Amino acid sequence: MRNIKKALLIAFFASVCCLGSLLAQQEPGATALSEQQKKLIAIAAQTAKGDLNNLKIELNKGLDAGLSILKIKECIIHAYAYCGFPRSIRGLQTFIEVLDDRKSRGVADVMGVAASPAKQNGSKYERGKAILDELVNAPQGRPQPGYAVFAPVVDTFLKEHLFADLFERNALTYSERELITISVLSAIGGAEPMLRSHLIICQNVGLSSEQLIDFIQTIHVVLGKNEADKAASVLNEVLGKTAIIIKPEEEGVMAFLPKGEKVNSPHFTGNVWLHMLHNTDTIYNINAGNVTFEPGARTHWHTHPGGQILLVTSGSGRYQEFGKPVMKIQKGDVIKCDPHVKHWHGAAPDSTMSHIAIGTNQNRGAVKWLEPVSEAEYRQ
Repeated sequence: MRNIKKALLIAFFASVCCLGSLLAQQEPGATALSEQQKKLIAIAAQTAKGDLNNLKIELNKGLDAGLSILKIKECIIHAYAYCGFPRSIRGLQTFIEVLDDRKSRGVADVMGVAASPAKQNGSKYERGKAILDELVNAPQGRPQPGYAVFAPVVDTFLKEHLFADLFERNALTYSERELITISVLSAIGGAEPMLRSHLIICQNVGLSSEQLIDFIQTIHVVLGKNEADKAASVLNEVLGKTAIIIKPEEEGVMAFLPKGEKVNSPHFTGNVWLHMLHNTDTIYNINAGNVTFEPGARTHWHTHPGGQILLVTSGSGRYQEFGKPVMKIQKGDVIKCDPHVKHWHGAAPDSTMSHIAIGTNQNRGAVKWLEPVSEAEYRQ
């Protein structure tokens, strides 16, 4: 009798520990996605798109962010259920190439924990049904959707394979699997009803409204404005008519790089933020920073003894060299300003603008600030 009680206590405490671990993974109440969650979103989205060049970039970023090899592998495996075998298999082949390249460069990546084997007890259909009940937070006794009535075998495949074979594997948490799912659905497009259902499931498994808004922002960076706007429209329906989704153009929140700190300098008109990327050193004779301008903000007239290159990463703005007309600039533009040429640059009156400012040949001297750009000069 004593041994039985001891065994029951051990089982009880083990179950409590497992539950605590699962809850910790869900991070209830979090207001932003973690970097690893964002990397899973990016990898899943590029896998679904079939953009293998950008997938290689995202795979490297994911590994650098600490994602394990087996977790990324499971991410690409999970994606196949929503974008098909061809995309998933090409994603796995691309992952192999990335790992081989990193190994050849001496990079030692974390292998991670292997997925648990599929359970063998009970009906697979019933196990899958139970998992789906848990995900949607409602029993499956209600009337079946039209597709299941029209083609019952599809319902069987969903329950037995997707929700039993895949969701039972512990290589990913439910919240990670749902983030991967909505990433794939956002990438392939035309699946808004499914996206809506899975956004609701995301809430059921502990993802907050703020994290789902962060998901939209991540999709914008990874896939672009079109996909982000469509996903944001569906999320607005899920969160309610009063929900606010921050648009990529507003407040610079969707800038390619961090916004940085507000600039406290007399050489700018309006509010400007700076995130330094590189300061000149004995090897690389350049400095580089991500600069974000609010609408109407701009630099004063100035010159660079060593020249300057501007890479516009978001929004639209203005650039002018002295004696020449004002140029409109926008995302994707590259501006080269020769040494000692007097110029200014900033945001358009109705848009934020971010650019990477690269100061070249820093050994020739620092920037020379001149007079402010007048309102008449700015508006011409």
